[in-house]
Amino acid sequence: MVEDHAADTGEAFHVETSRLVLRDWRASDWAPFFRHTNTPAVMRWLGGVLDAEKQTAVRDRLLSYRADHGFTFWAVTRKGDGGHMAGELLGFCGLKRSNLEPGPIGEMEIGWRLREDAWGHGYAAEAARKSLALAFERFGAPHVIALTVLENMASRRLMERLGMTRRAARDFRAEGDAAWAENIIVYDITREDWAAQ
Repeated sequence: MVEDHAADTGEAFHVETSRLVLRDWRASDWAPFFRHTNTPAVMRWLGGVLDAEKQTAVRDRLLSYRADHGFTFWAVTRKGDGGHMAGELLGFCGLKRSNLEPGPIGEMEIGWRLREDAWGHGYAAEAARKSLALAFERFGAPHVIALTVLENMASRRLMERLGMTRRAARDFRAEGDAAWAENIIVYDITREDWAAQ
């Protein structure tokens, strides 16, 4: 039976897919998360490897999303079932309110970041499908967006496999701390399109 606590009641968040667990962050997650994801390959389209100050800022943002909205980019672990990377922290996937200026502020946004040795096994797609289901079925989103840079073809292909469509008219150039991202593109999917899949 899948354990599925309501995130908006303050209870611990924990949902499962066939191979994965999406859950609240634990203090013990941060060191392995940054060890495995703060690499040139993983951070190629995300502004590059983070220094200690920026790692702390990422942690604080992820925790604040959960506190403020009841959802975040949750920790993703592989179930301890003897499968590939059993029991390992793979990265994150989940939902937040879009906050990248001057983009679509406040809209429900899906995002993911997995360690390189977890790529190519369908984990991101599995976690993202669960996150979209949560966005529409639990958190009542009318639509969900996803953001990436134009050149990030791997993320774009996943967005398209999820049924998302690029909205070129909404593309933008990031500002502030993310000003390195000159060509942010926007994908989205509506509740109706999700239900029709």
